Formats: sequence, C-alpha cells, structure tokens
Amino acid sequence: MLRLLGSALIALAMVSAAALASGADRPPNVVLIITDDQGYGDLGVHGNTMIQTPHLDRLAKQSVRLTNFHCDPTCAETRSALMTGRYSCRTGVWHTIAGRSIMRNDEVTMGDVFAHNGYATGQFGKWHLGDHYPYRPEDRGFQEVLRHGGGGVGQVPDHWGNDYFDDTCQRFSSAPNGKRGPSHEPGYCTDVWFRAATQFIDDHREQPFFCYIAANAPHDPYYVDEKYSRPYIERGVPPAMARFYGMITNIDENVGRLLMRLDEWKLADNTIVIFMTDNGTSAGAAVGRDAAPNATWRGFAAGMRAQKGSQYDGGHRVPCFIRWPGGKLAHGSEVAELAAHFDLLPTLKDLCALKSPRDIQHDGTSLRALLADPNANWKERTLVVHSQRMEHPQPWHKTAVMTNRWRLVDGKELYDITVDPAQKRNVAAEHAEVVQTLTKFYDEWWRDVSQRFDEYVRIPLGAEQAPSVELNCHDWHTDAIAFQVWVKNNRLANGWWAVEVATPGKYRITLRDRPSGVQHPLTAVKAALAIGDVNSMQEVPANSHEVVFETELPVGPTKLETTLTDAAGKSRGAYFVTVERLSAAR
Repeated sequence: MLRLLGSALIALAMVSAAALASGADRPPNVVLIITDDQGYGDLGVHGNTMIQTPHLDRLAKQSVRLTNFHCDPTCAETRSALMTGRYSCRTGVWHTIAGRSIMRNDEVTMGDVFAHNGYATGQFGKWHLGDHYPYRPEDRGFQEVLRHGGGGVGQVPDHWGNDYFDDTCQRFSSAPNGKRGPSHEPGYCTDVWFRAATQFIDDHREQPFFCYIAANAPHDPYYVDEKYSRPYIERGVPPAMARFYGMITNIDENVGRLLMRLDEWKLADNTIVIFMTDNGTSAGAAVGRDAAPNATWRGFAAGMRAQKGSQYDGGHRVPCFIRWPGGKLAHGSEVAELAAHFDLLPTLKDLCALKSPRDIQHDGTSLRALLADPNANWKERTLVVHSQRMEHPQPWHKTAVMTNRWRLVDGKELYDITVDPAQKRNVAAEHAEVVQTLTKFYDEWWRDVSQRFDEYVRIPLGAEQAPSVELNCHDWHTDAIAFQVWVKNNRLANGWWAVEVATPGKYRITLRDRPSGVQHPLTAVKAALAIGDVNSMQEVPANSHEVVFETELPVGPTKLETTLTDAAGKSRGAYFVTVERLSAAR
C-alpha cells in the first residue's frame, strides 16, 4: 500500500517533547557514519600497519568498540537491516540490483523513528534502498537529503556521467523553500557528503538531530586524487589497493574534520557518534591479484577468511565504534559479545528514549547494557547472515549461523571461532550435536523470515505524488544491469519491472537507451511493449532517440517489459523507460 504522505512531511507536522528540550534535558544527537566495502582490517587500529587512518583510530579508542559485530555480506542488505532493526530479507531486500534492493514500503525506518520524535533528520550519500517514490530517503523520514542513485556513483540510476568528481546529485529539503531535484556539487564525492552533513548539523544544532552519512567510498571504481594513492604506491601497495586505501584515508580526514566541528560547536558531549562499515573488504585483502612490479604489500585481512560477499567472517564481520562522551558508556573498552547491524536501531531507541510511530517487531536488541558494562550478564544469541543475490532466496545459500563460539557455514561446515578465527579447520564431524542444534535454529528462522519471499516490491506508476516515473535496467528482474558503462557497451540483456498502476487511465510510455534529457540514437528497428494485457509493437524510424507508446492501463499490480530488436535480429530491453500518466480514467 502506498504512503499517502512521505514520512518526512508527516514529521514536520509533529511537535514532540524532544524537539522542545534544551540543555541537560535535551536528548542526544546522533551521527551515524557508514562506509562502503571497507573491511575490519582496513583500519590502523585493527592492526593494519600500512593504511593511514589516524582520526578513525582515535575515535575507536574513545569509543566502545564492538569487536564481534556483523552485517550482511553486501551493501543494500546491510542498509535495510540497519534502517529497520530487522533481518534484511524480511524487508524485501536480498540483492543489490534486480528489483531486490528496494525496501518494502510498510517498513518503519530509522529516519521515521527519529523524525517522529522531533529530531531534524538528514541523509547524505548512498541510500541503495529504492530510487523511486515511495522508497527514497525523503519518503522514509529524512527531511534533508543529498544522495546519488542506485548502489554507487556511476551506476545506472545515478545521474548520467557522474564519476566521483564534481557530480550532479539529488537534493531534497522539506523546508518550504528548500531545493528539490538535481544539484551540481563541486568536489570529490566523499568531501561532498561530509560537507553537506556538516552544514546540516550547523543548521540544526539548536535542536536534536540525526545525521546519517553513508559514503559510497571506498566502493569501486577506485577513483581518488593521486595525492591520496601515490604515497601507498610508493610504499609497495598494488595500484588498485593503493587507490582503495587512498579513498579510506580521505574518509578519515573527513571524519576528523567533522569531529573537530562537533568540538568547536560544543556538541560532542551530547552527540552519539557511530562508525561502521557495510560488509567485508573489497580490495584490502586482494592477495594474488593486482600484481605490480614494485608491489610488496599484499593486504591485511585481520586474520579472517574471505572478503566481501562471503558467508565466512571476512565477508560480514566489520568495525563498529560507538562514542557518547556525555553518556554512561564504557569508553575505551571492547565488547566481545555477538552483535549485528540490526541492533543499532533498538539501541538508539533505548539511548535516546525514542518512541516508534507504530509497533515494530525488531530482530535486533538494545546493546545499552553492554555499552555501559562489557562484562554485563548477557544472554547467549544465535544470529544468521546470508548472501542470496538471486530472484528468490534459497535455504542455506551462502549462509552462516553464528554464536559467540560457533559458525555453521552452509549447513555443512562448523568452525570454533574462539580457537580458529581464520576458519581453516572444519570440526562438524567432531561436534554433530552442535550442527544439529544450529540447523534446527536455522530451519525455524527460515520458516519465519521466508513468509513474504514470493512478494515483489513494486514501483508505483501514476501515483499523485509521482505521476511521471523513469524506470531503468538496474531494477530489471532477471538480467539487471548495474553500471552505466554496461549501458554504453550495449549489453544484450533484458528483464521486467515489477510495477503497480496506482491510478487507472491513459499513459505515455517512452523507451530510450539513455535517461531522459540525454540524446542518443536507438540502434533498434523494432520496439515492443508488454504491460498487463497490453502487447504492442511498432517500427522504429531511422535516427530515432526514443519510441513512444500510449495506452490505457487499469489499476493494480503488473509487469512491464520492453524489447528492442536491431537489423541483425539481436534483441534486448530498453535501458530507460519513462511512464507518464496523461489522464485518469473517467
């Protein structure tokens, strides 16, 4: 069911005690920083002797450090669990593309919760949970937004031609005269996100604020100014890893500047700062590849097996630092208990005394007791991480069932993580009873979380809040295309969009090979459209930049698919399709 109003607009009409509080009674501010593809070993404080991260190292030492903290093995999944306090697969997210990175509309997000309690809310950088109404951050509780599209700069939903430097981003402000729409932002992407976040904090420092900074760095492509990568290359780091490290050093500088501003504004004591990453490293432990004649450094995996995308610990055990100088936290200590991304929303609700706009059944739990005393009495937990990355999830696909001691991988391999953190010795045969117990837990967990796996998260067409929608091949089901460079290379692929016609009536559907506003001739000689009961085909005139269909559409869920066929008989989908409601049915 579509939201009639974005949660951000609802929040503006609300006044809570938190928004009116001041001084000692004022609830804490929250700054949540998450980076993309930076692993546990990509920090100096965790033993990496090559990378330069002095500000993050200092933050870690000032914080409570969760040393057994886990997330999903890839990015959209982690973000959905972080935002909702629930297993990502519950929210409809189990992939980074193919329509499975869009989070269900009936989920309550962290932005919704903070806005409901009178906080100013801002999101800066990567969202990756839907680019269309009502799935965007501005629809999910965030009142100030500056973001790129899709899962990274240069992916298909992003502004065409973005390359990390001087990009065009999407701005949204719920203020009466606030800017909404494309915005050219000079500078390097990470600098842009932190600059906007710092301005947001400055603008709202007289009231409680929640600032969510989600850097797309150090996700590939590994673009960064040479002043950051060159010192690593000179010290024997392979070129791609040197650029990856350089991107992290740039992040580190931005974190340092932000923390300094919090000190200058005398906000640090009453601001909870959280730093985490979204999955294991993508390029910080690339042993055996990216060879270079002068490369002597082969990366640092912090003693863990595998990296991003894996069900082994190197794919999902990540840093998490929580600092609140004015709060009763055990700063400078380590928490070794098993914890995960979906614990952070329940924890922040507890620390900030937040009420939810409606009841939420969290999978996570508040870590407040452990943050105050790492040795607090704590109930043993069993958690699951998995990497599905397919149309319909399958049991035991790239799965780890975790306790403080054990890791059951794919239902077959068992590792005692307390003595074998590198997960080299499978002890399943020696501990059959443990395998049986963890398997039983998983089977019950699967029955619970899989209840809505047959549903599609649908993009609305013709909604009053978005009467014109531009679809793109990033959200194709089946053969999705993630990156703009794939589009430029005319990749032969096709898929269909899961959509829902919100208003019956007449629609114009325009097929293109580039986003609207970018002129590019079609190579096709025939074009076909299939949506619901409509199946239509037409010839494509030479040198056409687009093909237009007009049709009546009834209300309801359906699929939309296009086909472009060239003179040689090769076919693929239209990479971009604009659907406009022309008139409502009478």
